[in-house]
Amino acid sequence: MKSPLHFTLAATTLDAPNPHELAQFYQDLLGWPVRKDEPGWVEIGPPDGSAGLSFQTEPLFTRPRWPSTRSEQQMMMHLDIEVNDLSSAVEHALALGATMADFQPQADVRVLYDPVGHPFCLFARTGPRA
Repeated sequence: MKSPLHFTLAATTLDAPNPHELAQFYQDLLGWPVRKDEPGWVEIGPPDGSAGLSFQTEPLFTRPRWPSTRSEQQMMMHLDIEVNDLSSAVEHALALGATMADFQPQADVRVLYDPVGHPFCLFARTGPRA
């Protein structure tokens, strides 16, 4: 009898004009080590081996626009990153090269852009975990 299928999310992959530079930003932000470093491809992840982030070269990369407009590249996804101190985490991200989005839709979440323009959110959990 065939065993049931099993799926495990291994990574989320972000396109970039230079994946090594973008990987360095997230490595510094998250404190994760590099798992794989090849021409055009970098993987980072937490030491426990759970899902990480991958970065690949996209020579035609176009910086996404958020909030979306009809005439520009729309954001296809974003990262939600939980932190224990929101204001300190925002300062850390900005010091590494992130920029703050003009539009902030929630008081307890900060939307930032990584150095190539992918939006990501920092938040500190205030209620119980679901």
